[in-house]
Order: sequence, then C-alpha cells, then structure tokens
Amino acid sequence: MEHGITTPPTQAPCPARLLPRGLGTTTPAVLNQPEHPMPDFNLAAMSLAELRDLQKSVAKAISTFEVRQKAEAREKVEMLAKELGFTLAELAGLGEPKRKRSPSTKTFRHPENPTLTWSGRGRKPGWFAAHVDPGNNPDDLLG
Repeated sequence: MEHGITTPPTQAPCPARLLPRGLGTTTPAVLNQPEHPMPDFNLAAMSLAELRDLQKSVAKAISTFEVRQKAEAREKVEMLAKELGFTLAELAGLGEPKRKRSPSTKTFRHPENPTLTWSGRGRKPGWFAAHVDPGNNPDDLLG
C-alpha cells in the first residue's frame, strides 16, 4: 500500500481523502452519505507531517464552510428565480437605486472657530445647542 500523498489532477489535495484506512476511527453513520464522503483512517498510524496536513485541510474546510453554504443557497435561489422568470436582483429589490439626499442649503458655523460646521441635519453639535439654548437666533450662525 502506497503511503505517499497523490491527488487526481481535477481535485485539490485533501489529505483526509488520501490517508490509509485502518482500525483507528470510523465514519459516523449520519455522515456516511454520498454528499458527505468521509474516509476511515487511523490517526495513530499517521506521521506528524500527515497529521499537520490533515489539520490544515480541516481548518480550511471549517473556515470556508459558511461561504460555501451561502454560495450554494444563492445558486439555488437564483435558479428558482430564473425558473419563475425573474432575476435575484429584481426579487431582492437591488435594482432600485436609493433616493439620494439633496445637498444641504444651510451651513451653520461655530462663532469662534469657522472650520467647525453643521449642515442642519442629524444631531445638533454642542456648540450649536450652547448658542441656541439661551435664546439666541440660530440664523446668527449661518455662514
């Protein structure tokens, strides 16, 4: 039995798929399905290099799992939308551009530091509130 790692030219290397089978571990029944192929292999019989290769492959599979699941789900939804005569963008409302705000016509400037400005939208800055709260006219700060 050959213990070297070789891969078919069409598949990325996956040491778990290529490891020798033995008495060490078995595949759980729930994963023993065609869509979840998992080989039986003996961890105790593996070299340190083989174990590290396996560890890298498992870490990569875990880190890309959600990405792969999302891509698969997106593909299924796109196919269903196409069957119904739509695109995914049409159904999700992605084709409609957001309404853009017009630029503010008012600019309030700090009375002592004109580099501090406020457009009149959003939360009032402290310097503006300090000017208006005692009863001063906000238009005094227009600049």
